[in-house]
Parts: sequence; structure tokens; C-alpha cells
Amino acid sequence: MTTFEKNFTTGEYQIRLAKTRAAMTAAGLDAIVVCDPSNMSWLTGYDGWSFYVYQGVILTLEGDPVWWGRAMDALGAARTVFMESSDSICGYDDTFVQNPLKHPMQELAKLLTEMGLDTARIGVEMDNYYYSAAAHMALVKGLPKADLQDATGLVNWQRAVKSEREIEYMRRAARIVEAMHARVLEVAEPGMRKNDLIAEIYATGIRGADGHWGDYPAIVPMAPSGLDATAPHLTWDDRPMQAGEATFFEIAGAHRRYQCPQSRTLFFGKVPQKFREAEKAVLDAIEAGLEQAKPGNQAQDIANAFNATLNAAGFQKDSRCGYAIGISYPPDWGERTISFRRGDTTILQPGMTFHFMPALWLDDGGLEITEPILITDTGYECLCNTPRELSVKA
Repeated sequence: MTTFEKNFTTGEYQIRLAKTRAAMTAAGLDAIVVCDPSNMSWLTGYDGWSFYVYQGVILTLEGDPVWWGRAMDALGAARTVFMESSDSICGYDDTFVQNPLKHPMQELAKLLTEMGLDTARIGVEMDNYYYSAAAHMALVKGLPKADLQDATGLVNWQRAVKSEREIEYMRRAARIVEAMHARVLEVAEPGMRKNDLIAEIYATGIRGADGHWGDYPAIVPMAPSGLDATAPHLTWDDRPMQAGEATFFEIAGAHRRYQCPQSRTLFFGKVPQKFREAEKAVLDAIEAGLEQAKPGNQAQDIANAFNATLNAAGFQKDSRCGYAIGISYPPDWGERTISFRRGDTTILQPGMTFHFMPALWLDDGGLEITEPILITDTGYECLCNTPRELSVKA
């Protein structure tokens, strides 16, 4: 929440609006409607757990953006957005909420018409978690003369290079995830129920670090053990942790919605040789990838160097090994733009932030040793100081 201290100055929001408007102009758009809560927050400062109903931000080529959503959430908008005019906040009647007989996008169409956009070229985020097929159909029906265009990712790409304030928040989140991993090593032991350990992770993350509070992560902790760790996205249950098994912890510190994910792996007992070989291969491959993490290089340069080193050691990773991170809401802490994989020719720039995610899922367990990184003027900075190794407890 930002009700007592705004996350950013109005000047910073105006810079963001100018960047977005330049992209809109290049795309030939008169307006955009963004429903992704990360983009809504980045453009206006809005912060609330209201993304389970339809909401959005309307941005035209001039003037303040307009927050639109459920009427009861308009009060939260007034408390969090940078816009001061009441005309910049519009709420729709609660009878539109989860009502099969009518759709909130009918009200959005009326609002856009009142704004003189009924014949405009309007960008919408068609490939987004928060904009459904039914929403698009209702908006098309309500704006028969408008030209609705797919603007998926238009705002996301403007978020790629972080400001100094954004980087500060991510460094705070990095301190938090360091504390979370330290707490895992402190309390985890064979026989401990997994849900009890997750409770410790959550408590540490929310308490924060270095005097800075912890926000909720955009993804819940993923902490599978043994054969469950052969899959990347399993969470937890109440089963006791066991000796002779590896558990990876893919978790994130968060501060003011800025996410800093990092993964580490813990093994109870004597580590099998196969895991040691995988650890060495991953660590060597990380170093090779990081050597390419510098401005002017392409995103794929990191992936190609990582994979070449990993393959030479006899291991394969079929998925991407990194992605852009920053401000995020559930269900994803990635920005859904740049990926570290072959074919991504995006030029790395100072101020870009990534989760370098060189995880391996083997046939009898998983190994995750990952790093959140910042591209600097001369190379890269690892945002976290967590020891880069397979952790072992007897």
C-alpha cells in the first residue's frame, strides 16, 4: 500500500506516461486500456487486491490517465494513485460484478464513448491474464465504430529499464529474499513438515529486512522435494522432509510490489555424485552466462554461453534460463518481455533487471541455483549475496 508514502514522485509517473505515449504513437493508437495490474500500478500507482474483478487504466495521448474499476475499489484508487482530480477515477455499479446477465465492459464502453473515443483506435491487452474473451466481446459490441487493436506488452516493454528508485526497491527485496533463504537453512531439518517450513519462509518475507517491510510475492513459494522436485512448479503439503532428498526453494522477496526471486537447493545427508556433478556444471554455466551480461550484448548471448557450457558438461536445459523482472502481481513475477533464450535479440541496457534462472530438473530430483541480476554501465550486478552453492545439512 502507498497511502501514507507514495512510491514514486509525480514526475516519475509523467516520465512513464511520456514513454508509453511515444510507443502508442508509434503503434498508431489514440488510447490504450490496460487491465494488467502491474501495468496499472506502474502507470498510476494503483495498488489493491481487486484484480479478481474487471478494472483498468485508460491512457490517451494527453491528460492524466483514468482509473476505472469496481465502485468500492475507487476509494482505494483515491488513496494510491498519483492523479489528484476526482475525474481521473471512475467506478462502476456493483450489480456488474460477476453477473452473467451483464458485463462490466459494457460500462467501460460507455465511459470510452463519453471520453470521445467511440471511433478511436484503442489498444487492449488481448493476451493477458486479466482480459478475457468475454471482456473483449463485450467491449467490441459496446464500441461498434472503434478500432480495437492488440496492444499486449506495449506497457510491459516500457518497464524494461528501471529508474534509480525502482532499483532501490529491488535491492530491498533482495535483502528480504536473502533473509528468507537464511531462515530455511536455520530451521529446516529432516522430519519437519513442509508447511511449517513454508510458514517460516512467509513470516520472514513479510517481516522484511534492514528495516524495510516485505510485500506479498507474486508467486507462492515453490519447494518440492525428492521426485516432486523433478517438476518445476509444485508447491508444498504437510509431508515431513526426508534425509537423502534435495529440496529446491524458488522464492521471492518483495517490497512495494517489486519482486526479487532467487532459488537455492538444500540436500539432507550425503550428496550423491550426480548432484555434485550437476552443481559444478550449473555453477560453471552461470559464470559463463554472467560474462555475457553486459550492455550492448543480446539477451540470447547469455543463454548461448550458459547452454554451451552446460552441454559440454553433459547436461541439457530445454527451457529459457532467465527473464525480465520488476513490479508484479499474481500470478507471475516476470515482466513477460525479454527472455534469456536462443533467438531473443533484445539489446541489454543499463537498468534492466532479470532473474537468471538456470535450473535443472533431473530424473531423480531438481537443482535450482539462480540469481537476480541488474545490468550496469559496465557489466552486471548480482542483487543478492546468498552463497551460490548446493546447501547441505546432515
